[in-house]
Amino acid sequence: MHQQPITLRPAGPADATAVARIWLAGWRDGHLGHVPEELVAARTPESFAVRAAERVGDTEVAVVGGILGGFVMVVEDEVEQLYVSTSHRGTGVAHALLTHTEHLVRRHGHPRAWLAVATGNTHARRFYERQGWTDEGPFDYQAQGPDGPIPVPCHRYVKNLADLDDGTDSR
Repeated sequence: MHQQPITLRPAGPADATAVARIWLAGWRDGHLGHVPEELVAARTPESFAVRAAERVGDTEVAVVGGILGGFVMVVEDEVEQLYVSTSHRGTGVAHALLTHTEHLVRRHGHPRAWLAVATGNTHARRFYERQGWTDEGPFDYQAQGPDGPIPVPCHRYVKNLADLDDGTDSR
């Protein structure tokens, strides 16, 4: 089977609907049963649509065969969201997005990147470990809820970016 090329680019306003759809499905897959019910109640389809539109400036997308296959949101040195559509899982989209993001964070002057993974999301935790990220242990991530932060049991993963070759991540 021929692997289609993955194009990485900054998101635009027209991408927000597809980002919201992927985010909702991926968030449910990785978080239901692993986060407080208060957060589940707050994460309605409408909340993903609003947040995807608000976060276009922080978002990079992966396009495969003309279809948005995944996205990542980055704030400073935090890889805040990384999701791949159900139909693109296992195709290299997550690896491409994460590698691209590592280089992006490094180019913005941060020697290390970090991210939070819900403690029970073992699939994501194994993925990050395979990508060279280190589990620094449990902590409560303060997820934004409608009435303020909601503590979510997570693990903090970090990666030292000092050894990255910034010449390899060209568009």
